[in-house]
Amino acid sequence: MPSDIDLRAILDLARWAPSGDNTQPWRFELAGQGHVVVHGFDTREHCVYDLDGHASELSLGALLETMAIAASAQGASMQATRRADAPVGRPVFDVRFAPDAQVRPDALIASIDKRSVQRRPMATRRLTVQEKQALEAAAAPHCRVVWREDFSQRLESARLLSTFAKVRLTMPEAYPTHRDIIEWDARFSIDRVPDQALGVDRMTAKMMRFVLGSWERVRFFNRWLAGTVAPRIQMDLIPGLACAAHFALVAKQEPVTIDDYVAAGRTVQRFWLTVTQLGLNLQPAVTPLIFARYLRERRAFTAQPGVSAEATRAVKRMGELLGASTLQATVFMGRVGAGPAPASRSLRLPLQRLEVQGNNPTQPAAPSLAREPTRVG
Repeated sequence: MPSDIDLRAILDLARWAPSGDNTQPWRFELAGQGHVVVHGFDTREHCVYDLDGHASELSLGALLETMAIAASAQGASMQATRRADAPVGRPVFDVRFAPDAQVRPDALIASIDKRSVQRRPMATRRLTVQEKQALEAAAAPHCRVVWREDFSQRLESARLLSTFAKVRLTMPEAYPTHRDIIEWDARFSIDRVPDQALGVDRMTAKMMRFVLGSWERVRFFNRWLAGTVAPRIQMDLIPGLACAAHFALVAKQEPVTIDDYVAAGRTVQRFWLTVTQLGLNLQPAVTPLIFARYLRERRAFTAQPGVSAEATRAVKRMGELLGASTLQATVFMGRVGAGPAPASRSLRLPLQRLEVQGNNPTQPAAPSLAREPTRVG
């Protein structure tokens, strides 16, 4: 490989790209001179939230954008080509790097390993005109940003997130995901979400750990002891109000193909890294978009009629607030605001564990792409 391009240095930064509940749905093969093969995988077969693998495809797009940004530090350009013959659910990308005198270090490089999810309350001061302009420029030209900043708008958004949380926490189809993605008694986790990053107090965390021990406990607590109330207040209602704004990244048209979602993921990563560069925090809220698509395409996501009806009402209200066509083209949502960076966060697998040999990389048993508000870390 060219002596002036250090592929492992690029990959060591790229592995910090966000993925659903820290699943890291990629493995790297150093295939030759300036050539990396990215072997992707999704979790559609066992995770209700990874509908058609699109959540994983967003993460793969974020990875590719991070690789390009990292390469710029070495004055290298990047080209990524998806192999059309790869199996469904296992996308493969040939990524090639070359020295390029026109490439300058991207200003977002320093934010790559600092970017994280803030699930706790943020400052409620409004974003400045300059901050909003920088974020809108980061989303362009592929997406526009819809802001919801006023108190009434943040309150409505918080209530909607709380309703979607109730849907998630009362459907048995989501229980295995919720059970598996948390690392308990942890400040950091290399392959899951540490419980100290969830945004709940110690008593609620202890209750959650006990309840998630079995679906029977979940069902009992939800039915008789209002088991979803404390988590929803601490993880949805309070944070939903305590922020500068909620936002939606809206593409020019509804994403359909894997390439659409990968392109959207690249835009999401530039937006999120710009948030970090500005000294702000972000928490994703993507699950409502997934439920909206299930309902729009008349695809069942739960066998519980009451749960489905509640999701239907919430999606209808979200469509009224954003507009049906806007909702359909929205690729990413969340909240943003100022404040200290989170003290607890997801880390990443070391690069050695992400490298594979040959054309048949072993896919580890990855934790599922999970619930809000821990969708992306």
